[in-house]
Amino acid sequence: MYKTQAEAKEFLAAFLPEIQESAPERGVLLCVPFTNLHTMSQQLHGSHVRLGAQNIHWEAQGAYTGEISGPMLKETGITHVVVGHSERRQYFGETDETVNLRLKAAQSYGLTPILCVGESKAQRDAGETEAVIEKQLKIDLVDVDQTNLVIAYEPIWAIGTGDTCAADEANRVIGVIRSQLTNSDVTIQYGGSVKPGNVDEIMVQSEIDGALVGGASLDPAGFARIVNYQ
Repeated sequence: MYKTQAEAKEFLAAFLPEIQESAPERGVLLCVPFTNLHTMSQQLHGSHVRLGAQNIHWEAQGAYTGEISGPMLKETGITHVVVGHSERRQYFGETDETVNLRLKAAQSYGLTPILCVGESKAQRDAGETEAVIEKQLKIDLVDVDQTNLVIAYEPIWAIGTGDTCAADEANRVIGVIRSQLTNSDVTIQYGGSVKPGNVDEIMVQSEIDGALVGGASLDPAGFARIVNYQ
């Protein structure tokens, strides 16, 4: 929940020049608050940067005050939508069952959902990381098309805390996630205190296809350094 429309325009003015030389195969996606989608869509026209939303409801319309539907999102020209982010699960009552409904809704409108999964500090300390994630995937992915899907492994204990999961451990867990899928080619990202100072080590890992960047994406120069990882 960052940036007014004016602030978003300022961000793009500083960010886009910094990534002009980045390799074209490096997909760059900004998932912004709903109020910024229309403005950002206009500002990004002709750019290789794609646009996504942070949530989607499973119904096309209805008495769901405060929610947003697939048709509303499609109209803004977005391509992706985040589903099941740990903050939605932690603060707003999101369950694996509602995550599943949102995933299927996103795909039904031609959007690519970014499914977030991950364990809490207590679950990791109890040695339950694999079991927790396998349970999430089992419910989340019922009847979901795995050819139109991105998954982000975001250990909850590493989000906004400054604690980053060791790159080799993130790689191991992402390998576990991949082993649970029917489509091993699904793009799987790591998210959790990704910063300019650790992105190179993260991105060299064999199982990690990308990064889901939180707080470090708010600074245009820092986020550009992440996009331009070595």
